[in-house]
Amino acid sequence: MKKTGIKIGVIGGGYWGKNLIRVFNEIGTLSAICDINNNLVEAYKNDYSGVDIVSSYETLIKNPEIDALVIATPASTHYKIAKFAMENGKDVFCEKPLALTTRHGEELVKIASDNKLILMVGHILHYHPAVEKLKQAVNQGELGNIEYIYSNRLNIGRIRHEENILWSFAPHDISLMLSIAKSLPSEVYSYGGIFLPHKVEDVTLTFFSFPENIKGHIFVSWLNPFKEQKFVVIGNKKMAVFDDMEKEKKLVFYQHKIKWNNNEIPTIEKAEAEVVDVEKEEPLKREANHFIECVSKRKKPYTDGEEALNVLKVLQQTEKCLRRKR
Repeated sequence: MKKTGIKIGVIGGGYWGKNLIRVFNEIGTLSAICDINNNLVEAYKNDYSGVDIVSSYETLIKNPEIDALVIATPASTHYKIAKFAMENGKDVFCEKPLALTTRHGEELVKIASDNKLILMVGHILHYHPAVEKLKQAVNQGELGNIEYIYSNRLNIGRIRHEENILWSFAPHDISLMLSIAKSLPSEVYSYGGIFLPHKVEDVTLTFFSFPENIKGHIFVSWLNPFKEQKFVVIGNKKMAVFDDMEKEKKLVFYQHKIKWNNNEIPTIEKAEAEVVDVEKEEPLKREANHFIECVSKRKKPYTDGEEALNVLKVLQQTEKCLRRKR
C-alpha cells in the first residue's frame, strides 16, 4: 500500500461507505473512520489497524491531522455534515446527492468557493473507463449529432425511506446526460408510482427536452425483478450502448442506417456490433484518486459542486412534476 501525504477521514461506513473506506485505504490515504453503529466500529477496529475509529463526526472533522472528509451517510445528512466540515476548513468528497434542495446545494458551493476548498460529489459514472470512451466518442463527433439519450437503472431492493427512487438512483444518469447534452433541459416531465407504504415513489419515468432538439428519458425502479444498468446515446451516425451489467462488452457501438426509397418508405440496414475495448479499472478507485489529486494540486474536480448543483436543479424540477400528480 503506497502512502501519500493526504490524510482522509470517511464518515459513514455502511452500505456504500465500506467501499470508499476500502479504496482510500488501498491508495494509502485512509486515516480515520466514523460511524455511529457500534458493531461496525468494532469490526473496523479489527480490519483497519492503525486507523482512528470514532463515533462522532464532529470529533473527526475537528481533528487537525485530517486534511479532507469523505461523506457516505444518508442523503438527508449530507448538507449538515458537509457544511460543518467546510466551515472547519476541510476539503469534502460527498456522495450523491450533494443535498436535498438547490438552496442547500448553492450554500455549500458558496462556502467552498469563499474558502477556496475542494468540493467534489460522487457521480461515479464519469470515472468509469467505458463512460470516458463514450464521452470521447461524443465529443469527437463519432456518433454524429446527438438526437436521443436514455437510461434504465433498475433493481430489486435497496429501498429507502428518506428519498424517493429518483433521488436515490437517478443522479448518476442525470449527471451523465447533462454532460453529453452539454446543457440543462428546457423541459422536464416526470411520472411515478408509490406502491409501498412509505409515501415516496418506487418507480419513475422522466422525459427531458434539451436545446438542439435533443430528447431523453430516465427510467428508474427498485421494484424490478432483475438488475439493469444501461445508458444509450443515439446519434445520426452511430448509436452507443453502455451496459454496466456486461462483463466484457460494456460499451458497444452500432452503425445502423435508415434509408428512404422513392416512395418515402424507410429501410433499415443493420450493422454489426462494434465492441469498444475498455480498460478494466475500478471506477471507484479512479474517482478516489481524482479526489486526492484535486486536494493535492488544488485543482477543480470534474464532478465539482457546480456540476452537482445542476443535477439538483433537474431533480427539483422532476420533484415538482411528481408532487403535482400525487
